[in-house]
Amino acid sequence: MMNEKVQEAFNNQINAELFSSYLYLSMAAYFDDINLVGASNWMRCQAQEEVLHAMKLFTFINDRQGRVHLQSIEAPEVEWNSALHVFQDAYKHEQKVTSLINDLVDISTQEKDHAAVQFLQWFIKEQVEEEAAADEVVQQLKLAGDHGAGLFMIDRELGARIFTPPVDIRAEA
Repeated sequence: MMNEKVQEAFNNQINAELFSSYLYLSMAAYFDDINLVGASNWMRCQAQEEVLHAMKLFTFINDRQGRVHLQSIEAPEVEWNSALHVFQDAYKHEQKVTSLINDLVDISTQEKDHAAVQFLQWFIKEQVEEEAAADEVVQQLKLAGDHGAGLFMIDRELGARIFTPPVDIRAEA
């Protein structure tokens, strides 16, 4: 049986992960609007990944005989000034999610829920990758500056991203 405090924190994280998906879909819509289809693809892949994260948490709660309580999802921002601004916001958002995951680990540790602490190790590693991926694009966009050719090349690279979901959501990804 899952500790109530840990269960509530995990349910809040499901909401945060689903909000992340909404945010990345909003960013994808912005990129579609300004004809950066590669960046839109990158964000759509990111949105799918966030849903996967939510479902990993959902499954973990159910596997522990806990109860998932879905909550309202806040509306995301819809306008940005530039591709750089979008990816800077994505990077800041991933830093926030890292903080939320760290808080989950702290709560799970305080409540002596060792299974939750072990489960969250995957998310800790994942957040290192998430922050690095967003920051890499930020740095590339800064280097490209206002040069359209550089933005075009970055957009083509971002268009090559492919989301491949795991066969088993419980498996380490």
